[in-house]
Amino acid sequence: MDDALRAVADPTRRAIMELVRDGERSAGELARNFPGISRPAVSQHLRVLADAGLVDVRRDGNRRLYALRPEGLDDAAGFIERMWSAQLRRLKEAVENE
Repeated sequence: MDDALRAVADPTRRAIMELVRDGERSAGELARNFPGISRPAVSQHLRVLADAGLVDVRRDGNRRLYALRPEGLDDAAGFIERMWSAQLRRLKEAVENE
């Protein structure tokens, strides 16, 4: 969960995740969406996402294709849900006690 949360803390990585949400995209295609970032930097972001289990990487000849792994966020989403639910429960109790 820590790696996933660190990975999504970066806005470029979140943008990459949105780009691969609906299907595979090549590293080159992804890099074209970030003209202000070097291609090696985009590759580094992709490596962080892959290492965190947030994207799958598939080789197709000399290309690498990336696709979102939504289940990579399951632990983080569960943690946030537990924290949010506890806060809502406390708020509900406070309102009902007034």
